[in-house]
This record gives sequence, structure tokens and C-alpha cells, in this order.
Amino acid sequence: MRISIVILCAGVLPLAAVTSASAQENLTFEQHVRPILKTYCLDCHGGGEKLEGNLDLRLAKFAAKGGDSGPALVAGDAAKSKLVERMKSGEMPPTEKKVPADKIAVIEQWIAAGAQAGRAEPEQLPPGIDITPEERAFWSFQPIRRPEPPKLEAGADKVYTPIDNFILAKLREKGLKFSAEADKLMLIRRVALDLTGLPPSEPEIAEYVADTSEQAYEKMVDQYLASPHYGERWARHWLDVAGYADSEGNGNEDTPRPYIWRYRDYVIRAFNSDKPLNQFITEQLAGDELTPRPWSNLTPEQIDKLAATGFLRMAADPTTTGGGIEAEGANLVVADTLKIVSSSLLGLTVACAQCHDHKYDPIPHEDYFRLRAVFEPALDPAHWRRPGQRLISLFTDANRAKSAAIEEEVQKLMVAYREKETKYVNETFEKELLKFPEDLRPKLKEAFTTPSDKRNEEQKKLLDAHPKANITPGVLYQYDTKLSDELKKDLEKVTAKRAEKPIEESINAIFEVEGTIPETRLFHRGDYRQPKGAAVLPGDLTILAPEGKRLEIAAKDPMLPTSGRRLAFAKHLTSGEHPLLGRVLANRIWLHHFGRGLVESPGDFGVLGSRPTHPELLDYLASELPLSGWSLKKMHKFIMLSSVYRQSSRRDPAVNSDIENALYSRFPIRRLDAEALRDRILVASGKLDRTLFGKPVPAEEDFVGQVVVKDDQPRRSIYLQTRRTKPVSFLTTFDAPVMTVNCERRSSSTGAQQSLIAEVSRGHLRNPRATREVSKRRAAPAPACGDSGGGLAGF
Repeated sequence: MRISIVILCAGVLPLAAVTSASAQENLTFEQHVRPILKTYCLDCHGGGEKLEGNLDLRLAKFAAKGGDSGPALVAGDAAKSKLVERMKSGEMPPTEKKVPADKIAVIEQWIAAGAQAGRAEPEQLPPGIDITPEERAFWSFQPIRRPEPPKLEAGADKVYTPIDNFILAKLREKGLKFSAEADKLMLIRRVALDLTGLPPSEPEIAEYVADTSEQAYEKMVDQYLASPHYGERWARHWLDVAGYADSEGNGNEDTPRPYIWRYRDYVIRAFNSDKPLNQFITEQLAGDELTPRPWSNLTPEQIDKLAATGFLRMAADPTTTGGGIEAEGANLVVADTLKIVSSSLLGLTVACAQCHDHKYDPIPHEDYFRLRAVFEPALDPAHWRRPGQRLISLFTDANRAKSAAIEEEVQKLMVAYREKETKYVNETFEKELLKFPEDLRPKLKEAFTTPSDKRNEEQKKLLDAHPKANITPGVLYQYDTKLSDELKKDLEKVTAKRAEKPIEESINAIFEVEGTIPETRLFHRGDYRQPKGAAVLPGDLTILAPEGKRLEIAAKDPMLPTSGRRLAFAKHLTSGEHPLLGRVLANRIWLHHFGRGLVESPGDFGVLGSRPTHPELLDYLASELPLSGWSLKKMHKFIMLSSVYRQSSRRDPAVNSDIENALYSRFPIRRLDAEALRDRILVASGKLDRTLFGKPVPAEEDFVGQVVVKDDQPRRSIYLQTRRTKPVSFLTTFDAPVMTVNCERRSSSTGAQQSLIAEVSRGHLRNPRATREVSKRRAAPAPACGDSGGGLAGF
């Protein structure tokens, strides 16, 4: 069994990072060669504490000096350079992942040109891989500046918001313009879908079409922003990124999480109330540190803050049922939690630095553990708490008093019930006793009235020989149905009275073990069994601060009963000056309005990720968030009032310079996502239950093994139970993700099975039997996030 936690980060450097030798002039070590060596060589030759063969490849001068085998390169002669020779032979690196030929060619050309460094190199370097100026210059690590919208010459295009200036400037560079504005029917359908996930009603359409005022469109947008269903729609987007699931993911058992739905409801309420995003994020990272103890008689506001920390309880937890894997499982939970936090808020593959320095991005191995130290006081493998130990009771003093009062009434009813029961049994016995011979009656009565645990052997044998004299409450119905039914009614009253007791419910939350602050150490090669070195202090990634000014969080905040680490980290993230958070959030908002982000890889703003198509616009939107009070609804409106958003989706066949619509010369066409499709079918049927909030609707396997909604309950899809091992088959057919960890971006596939399942679903509303007949075909396995796939299943 593999014990150490290993995260593989496969990929190749993009052309922007390493250009082919044939197309590049003035190659330098820092810009062109070091990224290759970092990916393939520095793990052994400079990145760790020990130098293999005493060869250090972190600087050009170190490579020229060489190691035990002599110089690694000969400036001006690539053919005589051992570095090239070993790479070409496949001897180095010794792993299966070899240096590709095009990258070897870059190194050869650099050596042939004199093996020059781009700047003066120091005589010595401290151990480990340093962060270079070239890495610091990467676009996503730069401070967010608010650019001026481009000034445009007057034209036919309507410019409603600064967004239009940025998009139109690029369009005009290519001789393009905006498409015509979509008609009113298309616009209201688009807005209703984007903001609520539901189609507009006929009265809503009629009202908007009839409104000829200049403010008609803006009023319509405001109407859907105010809808209670807005929170449901946008909560679904966030729950993907958070990795929301209603089960623990502990193997085939996949234990349900009975109270995690409170986190889902928290997200819906937060979006409906337009809770500022900085507060929204802070509560999810440190809601417990914002809520003073003791946690009794909690207010709704306190419950919300504690429920918000469910964000840090989303990772699958294999320790739920023990099984001797607690140490391994606990460390896996911590690793997955860090992946969720970093991909959702930082937009970086920080997890790739768990075992070694990140091969592509400037994230040292130590930085991974600095980030881990932020969360370890609450997720401490040395003092691990299983899911059942992470619950906070919602039972109040008033609940306890009411429960005690009801129990007192129950006990009175039970006393009366037992008295009546004893009376009826005795009366029935006296009647039955008359049926026995007169000389036997005294002995039978004595045996019957003696408590069962005090009867002697003779009495036991006597009653066994005459079972009709051994009358108990359980067999009273055999003698007198009327009396038995009367007792049943009395017992039902007791049960009904007991059911009036308040039910004790809880919150799935994250909180620290009071008085215990663990020390975080680096793991050798990511193996939790091999901690090494001194304790690591908590903090943010080094690359995200100016050189020499990285965030260091105190080991313990003296003003708080907790360590205060997560709260300090949350405040740092949401200060408005963090280079990644604003860009990541703005990009996700844009993604869900247009079906594609300004950065196509929303969870990876690093070297292997996509570059922004409109970097100035992205920074403008990122800077707009704190300026607008971190209001998500204001950001929606800012985007949706633009001409970019209002365009028609029709493509002009004469325009060939924006075939993929990367410049937004028209509004993108998107396929409905799984939940919106199911919800719209329910709307069309007139059956949709629009009730907000509450426990999840259970899912179950039908007679052919498809996972379907129990009893066909027509709740909105966000309220369906999300089991990791049993996702609803209809939803996975249309690319709803299975939460192994989290989903940074959904895939959008098209296939014959989707057409079939849509027809089946429509048919089900008319004829459930038809659905069952078609559903006998098995579904394909559910897709993981980003995979395309799915299968046929019950609705």
C-alpha cells in the first residue's frame, strides 16, 4: 500500500516560456535554459539539500564549473558538453520523464552561443531554488493596477460600460465590431438563465417586452438579481469550486454528511443578501475565529459563520470509519483541503509543491508547508478528529427546557399506560383462569403473579405447560382485541407527545483544539512519516509579495483564544491588494456569464495555465471588486449592462478573423448545464417545487442500478443529495461533476445519450413507465470534473 501522498504534475512548458532554438535569438540562461533545468534536473542538482554528484545547475557558472564528473558544459561547444550528452542518451534525468528534443535543442543553441547568463551571477546561493526576477515578472504575480479604459473614436457601436471600451478596442484592431443587440425576448431569457437558472415566466416576458423606457433592460436585470432563486443559481457555481458533497467519500460506504447542507444554504443566503465577497471568503476560512465561545444558544448570525467553515470540511474524509488509516487519511484530508483553497482562491496548482519545489511555478516546497501551517491548528493530524467529532450542537437552553417538560409529560402518560396495561392483562388472566380446573387455578395464579425473574423451576414448567395462562402485554390481542387496540392508541399518544421534542441538530464545522497549536515541518518527498527540519511558520506564497516582504503570520494571535492564523490569512487575501484573489474571482464571474473566462484555466494562473485574452480588462474587473464594496451583484450588473453582454449570438459568415469568438464579437452560445436543464424541464411540466433551503432530497438506485431522485421529488437540482459514489445519473449525463476533490471548471460535452435522456425525461413527465423501460440501458461511469462523458439514467 502506498503510504506517502504524492501529487504528480505532468505537463510541458508553453511556448511563451521556452521558445524553440530555430526561432530564438539571444538565448540567456535565466529566461530560456533555467526553466528547462528546473523542470527536469534541479530536483537532484540544486533544488534539495544534497547535490547529486556535487553538480549544481542553478546558475550558468555552476554548470560550467561542474561536479564530480567535471564541467557540465563547454561554452561554445555543445557537442563536448556532458549536460547535452547525458540528456540525449536518456541517462539524465534518471526518471521516466526525459527532456524533449526541442528543449535539448534550446540548451544546445545556448551553449553554442557562449552559454551566457542574462545578468551577473552571485558567487554562492543558499540551498534550494530561489525565485528569479523573470519568475517575479510573470503577469499573474504583478500587483493589480486599475488601467484606464481605452479611448475610442466615435462609431456605430454602443458603449454602455468601460468593459465595452476594452473589448471594442481589440475588436477594432482586427477590423471588427460588436454584433447587433439581441432582441428583447432573447435578452430576458439570457438574463433569467444567467441569474436564476430558470426560464422567465410569460408575465415577466410580457412586462419586459411592453416596457419601452430606456431603463427597461436595467430594471429587468435588477428584477432577477432580487430573485430568491438568484442565490440558488450562483451558489451552484461556488459549490463546484468548493467541492461540495453530501457524503464523506470513505470508500464504498461513502457515509452521508447529515448536516453539511447547512453550508449549502449558507452560500445561497450569502449570495441572495449580496454579502460582500471579502466577508464571504473570510467567514469560510475563519468563521469559528470570528465567533466567540462558548457556542451555546447560538444566534442565526453565529450559526451562519460556523456553517460557513464547512468550506474547509469539503474534502473527502477516509477516516470516518477508522480502519487503521487515520494518519494517512488525515494527511490526505489536509492535502485535499489545501488544493481546494488554492485552486478556488489563489488560482494556482500549489499542490504540486507538496513533494518538491514546483517544477513550473515559483512555489518552493517550503511555501507549501507555510500554507499548510495556516490550517494545521484546525486540521491537525496529530490530534485528528473524525467527522463526528467536528460537530457543533444547535441545541439551545430553551430546547432543553422544552424537551425536559415534554419528557415529564411523557413519563406521566407512560405511568398511566403501564397501570392500564397491567389492569387489562390481569383482567384477561382472571377470565382465562376460569377455563382451567379449579384445583390448578391457585398454582397458576401464584406462578403468574410472581415476577418472571423470580419464578422457581416448578412455576416456569407450569406456565410452559399451560401457555394460555401466561398472558403478557405482547399477546393480549390474542385474547381481547378491543383492549389491545385501546392500549395501542394510548401508546400512540405517548409517541406523538415524545415527537414534540425539539430535534437536536448540528453544524459540520472547522475549529481548533483549544490550547493546542501544532508545529508544521516539511515532509521529505511529501511523506508525512518523514518530517524534517525546523518548524515552518505560517504565511502566504513568497512569490505573491515584493521581494523580501513575504507575509509571515504569527504562530499565535495573543488577542484571540485560537491561533488566529486562518483569520490573519483571510484578511490578507481580502485586503484588496492581493495579486491573485481579485483576478481569480473576476475571472470566474466572467466565466459563468460568457461560458469562458478571460483566463481559460480558472484554477491555474501559473506558467502552465492560459494567458488572459484581455489582461487589462481582467485587472480592471479585479480592481472593481473592492471599489464596489466586494458586491457580487454590482459586478453582475456592471457586466450585464455592457454591449458585450447584450450582443446577439448570430455569427456573420463574412467575419473569419474571430471564428472562435476569442475577441467577443458576438455573445457565445452555450449548452445548458445539467442542473439548469433538469430545472427547466420541471418548470415546463408545471411541477417544480420552488421551496428554498433544507435537507437534501435523497438519491437512490432504481431497479436497473441508475441513481435517481427518490420518489421523483421535483425540488431544484441544487437540493438533490450529492453522493460521491452515487451521483444522480441524469445530472452526470450532462457533465455535472463527481467531487473527487473539487471542480475548477465543468466540461461541456454533447452526445447521443444526452438527446435520449432528454426525451426520456420529457416522456417520464407524461408516462413514468416509458422511462423505466428505456432506463434498462446502463449508464456509462459518471465523469470527473473536466472530463466529458455521462450516461443514460432515470430522471
